[in-house]
Amino acid sequence: MAIITIEELPARLAGGRTLAGLDLGDKTIGVAVSDRGFSFAHPRPVIMRRKFSLDAAVLLDLLQKENAGAVVIGLPVNMDGSEGPRAQKSRAFVRNMAALSDLPFLLWDERLSTVAAERTLIEMDFSRAKRAGKIDSAAAAFILQGVLDRLRSLGAAARTAPESPPAS
Repeated sequence: MAIITIEELPARLAGGRTLAGLDLGDKTIGVAVSDRGFSFAHPRPVIMRRKFSLDAAVLLDLLQKENAGAVVIGLPVNMDGSEGPRAQKSRAFVRNMAALSDLPFLLWDERLSTVAAERTLIEMDFSRAKRAGKIDSAAAAFILQGVLDRLRSLGAAARTAPESPPAS
């Protein structure tokens, strides 16, 4: 599959699927997963990066266990909107993953996501050491929550959420 737009996303999330979010770092991959109602992004433990094939296997196993129907990946765009080497690395990661999986990827502007995630962790009174271990997954959750909020504003979340049983 490869890269899709946010408008194409709802069709990929039918049938109780979740949406995963990734924040690619040099040493870790931050991971977050939505609930089935597409309201909240929940951080998951980071994946320690070693070698692409090993990282991909761990990630694909996690995505299968989480029943992910699509993956949002943070695209580190420069403040002026241009794409630098980090954005190119993210695009290369998606190309490499596309060879291993049919899951579609949505690239999402992640400007300031790590800054926002760090501020949140500071406000929650996490020590510097604890923040270091959680920052990438917190950033992934921040990125994913942005997509979930955008889906809701487009009215798409209602079309992708599983139907609730009738009230008694």
